[in-house]
Amino acid sequence: MLQNDYVDSYIQKWKDGAILLNKKREQLLTLIETMILPRDDLYYFNEEQINNYIEFSQVWYFELDEWETFIAPFIFLFYVEDDEPVFDEFVINMGRGGGKNGFISTLANYFISELHGIDYYDVSIVANSEKQAKRSFQECYRVINKKDNEDLLEEFEAYKSSITGLTTQSVFEYKTSNASSQDGGREGAVIYDEYHEMETTEIVDVFSGGLGKVDCGRQFFIGTKGFVREGYFDIKYRECEDLLNGHTPFRGLFPYICELDSIEELDKPEVWAKANPALQEPLNKRGKRLYTKVYKEYEKLAKQPSGRSAFVTKRMNFLEDNMENSVATKEEITATNRPFFELDHVPIGSLDFGSVRDFAACGLLFKKSEEYVFKTFSFACKQFCDVHYGYSNSASDIGTEKRAPIKKWEKQGLLKVVDEPSLNPMHIVNWFIEMRELYGVRKIVADNYKLDILRPLLEEAGFEVECIKRPTSIHPLMAPRVEDGFANHKFIFGDNPLMRWYTNNVYVKDTANGKQFLKKEETKRKTDGFQAFVYALYRANELDEINIDSTFDAYSEFYA
Repeated sequence: MLQNDYVDSYIQKWKDGAILLNKKREQLLTLIETMILPRDDLYYFNEEQINNYIEFSQVWYFELDEWETFIAPFIFLFYVEDDEPVFDEFVINMGRGGGKNGFISTLANYFISELHGIDYYDVSIVANSEKQAKRSFQECYRVINKKDNEDLLEEFEAYKSSITGLTTQSVFEYKTSNASSQDGGREGAVIYDEYHEMETTEIVDVFSGGLGKVDCGRQFFIGTKGFVREGYFDIKYRECEDLLNGHTPFRGLFPYICELDSIEELDKPEVWAKANPALQEPLNKRGKRLYTKVYKEYEKLAKQPSGRSAFVTKRMNFLEDNMENSVATKEEITATNRPFFELDHVPIGSLDFGSVRDFAACGLLFKKSEEYVFKTFSFACKQFCDVHYGYSNSASDIGTEKRAPIKKWEKQGLLKVVDEPSLNPMHIVNWFIEMRELYGVRKIVADNYKLDILRPLLEEAGFEVECIKRPTSIHPLMAPRVEDGFANHKFIFGDNPLMRWYTNNVYVKDTANGKQFLKKEETKRKTDGFQAFVYALYRANELDEINIDSTFDAYSEFYA
């Protein structure tokens, strides 16, 4: 059994109720207890490095908080076989003011020191702006250059743009996250500060490419939840969730995520430590200052409710659905993931053919009592998917709202990518013919766009086609039905992440003409499937109790 005083103490305090943790940290500790600590045949704590780092920090900087002394041993947890780090990626998310920057300052300085002892172990801290990137660097610079720190001045050469460990010749620098102007070096460690502001994976790709040239390469992702919903944060957060939920192996990635477990906890200051460990009782001097500041901001929300979003996101590290904008909450969209009821009655077909060069969505709407099933299938042009989603890249199974995992969805049978300069309309016609053979669909509702191409082909195939000349005109009429359906869990999409993605990409805007269903982002966040769903709902009153078998009999007579 692996043992470390700091780790053992932290886990015991959690079990005794002396430390208040959120669900994700409880999951982390459970994984550590079951997957790491029993395996002293595979792993070992380098106690010398752990103690050296903690002592270095406390002598030259400040006394580390419990959460910092808990994480530190896992930075220096190694494989018995080859002395390589067990964890080479650390994700540290918590509310603002938790001490993240101080932590990475001490780590960066220690990594280039003689105590760490690895030559040329360069450290780069990367942030979205120069001001943010310099924050931790400047703290190190000031500590080294204090008049009474002669020992540090002998060990480090500190300039305003770089700090060098003289014994190891390791260099600490700060850089901005402009991938076009950066080249991967030979970093030992890369720290991505405020990484929630990174819109793409580019800068991580650049710097991670330099790792591995020196021993014990590590990456640290430091931040608080933000407002960039399509960026790198989404990818990493989902990766952490998959690990904590047992969907991926617990190795390589160490996720320390502090957040409220529910929005109701916002009004319970006694549990704010879930989001920020600096607010853990008993409060130290810094913790008392932080609590006073946070509580004052909380009290202001009564008179300044417009500040709620920033407070919830930045102080409580929690993302709250904005019902003024979203067509449905995340919980409501997730609730569509239920098995279909028996599809034994004739559906209404629908179609959104937004552009011949990107996406087209087809669907069938079934009704049973107060519930609706929407069975959908999409077509997409390969060139568009390559340009905007990296479809042909090997790693394209990972996605966000913008960078959708098209290849993964294609493997799941939710769409078909066609390698054509423009989408052949016969793909759509043939799909509806197949659906007619299965479910008896006979009527298709579609918007006016490109219907001059499709309508003759569908009618020739025996379908009735209804054209909605101005789709936006039906949105105010459909808004109450859509809102009620999501709120009361009347809609069933099955296990269809593509349809959930379509829906999540829609926002509602109040206009002089009523509510409109619009795109959150014009190019990459497609809404075709949702629009097809709305078209079908528009004629949902026509759904009847006609049995599919009777429909097949009618078509047999028609073609006789």
